[in-house]
Amino acid sequence: MNSVLEKKENNKAFFSIEIGEDEFEKAIQRAYLKNRNRFSVPGFRKGKVPRKIIEMNYGEGIFYEEALNILLPEAYDKAVVDLGLEPVDTPEVDIEQLEKDKPVIVKVEVTIKPEVKLGDYKGIEVEKVEYNVTDEDVDKELKTIQEMNGRIIDAGDRETKEGDILTIDFEGYVDGEKFEGGSAENQVLEIGSNRFIPGFEEQLIGKKKGEEVEVKVTFPEDYFEESLKGKEALFKVTIHEIKEKELPALDDEFAKDVSEFDTLEEYKESIRERLEKEAKNKEELEMENRIIDKVVELAEMDIPEVMIDRQVENEIAEFDYRLRMQGLDINQYLSLANTNIEDFKEQVRPVAEKKVKADLVLDAIAKAENIEVTEEDIDKELERLAKEYNQEDVDKFKENMRKGDLEYLKAGIIRDKTIELLVENATII
Repeated sequence: MNSVLEKKENNKAFFSIEIGEDEFEKAIQRAYLKNRNRFSVPGFRKGKVPRKIIEMNYGEGIFYEEALNILLPEAYDKAVVDLGLEPVDTPEVDIEQLEKDKPVIVKVEVTIKPEVKLGDYKGIEVEKVEYNVTDEDVDKELKTIQEMNGRIIDAGDRETKEGDILTIDFEGYVDGEKFEGGSAENQVLEIGSNRFIPGFEEQLIGKKKGEEVEVKVTFPEDYFEESLKGKEALFKVTIHEIKEKELPALDDEFAKDVSEFDTLEEYKESIRERLEKEAKNKEELEMENRIIDKVVELAEMDIPEVMIDRQVENEIAEFDYRLRMQGLDINQYLSLANTNIEDFKEQVRPVAEKKVKADLVLDAIAKAENIEVTEEDIDKELERLAKEYNQEDVDKFKENMRKGDLEYLKAGIIRDKTIELLVENATII
């Protein structure tokens, strides 16, 4: 099995693969053994018809296509390795010669990873990034935790105020007619959450339990339902319940209830330490991204459209996954956003293109710097992942990861090392 590179141009590689007669004959025999149960010939039991008899009845090339399907994937994979190619798309294959007692000759055209002309990626100048944690940040975080630990209690017979949690029925009318989706019973609504149409929640403030309220609003011009855009609407609202959130006192007892600390001051200090760690990580990530952006700006490359198209699909798949974790999917999102998948792909495309450029440049730098992965690097990363996923049996975790995810793991380590090199050689202003 031999391969010859004929030419490379415009991110395309053109090469030929030659498969010897003996190899092809073996593949034909394998194809015969795999498919012989499909053939019926008078005088022979099904599955027992000799190959020569099948070829006489159905044509000499009856097993050629299956034989090629057996041979070509392996031949193609070997060829791209031998020729040092990095395909980024499905190849186009043309059978140039397929005759008895002659080698099979296949012509292949495939889109390959583009060459990247790197600029001066060492000594990149970037402004220092700083995120300082203030007392206000700590208090805000503490307030959020206090809210999460609040109790919902009946508000009695008082008037509704900001932050109250109401249970309501409502019916919506446009031009005096009820509209689809404009009515609900026992709907829970927190005043100030801005979940409803602008102006709806504010008109319930000052009202009491049992009251029937007429709420007048105008649907936004960008509302997802086309028939309601910009329309004035009247909602007849009945308030069944008014509840409020009772917040625990911020004291030492609160700290003991929600943490492992004995005093509020100790707990606040732990919150500060966590926020400072998050701020540090944010600083490092933003610094890395600024350096990568500048390195990409200095590089030259001609990206095949198929690479961007595939990254767009990846971005949408990841977005769909995140939506599903929240109980939605991509189709529901598109409906709510009043858009379609093609327009959404165009919105995502600049992000996808930026990621493809960054990946190509980092890969080119890694090769230029001969960045490699050691066994020590792999063990260290596997131990980190085992800890992150709370895996007590680290050795078993390592064994499972090595079986299926080793190449992905190596690529991640090389990327991290490459970024580390860029940061170490950057000039921070």
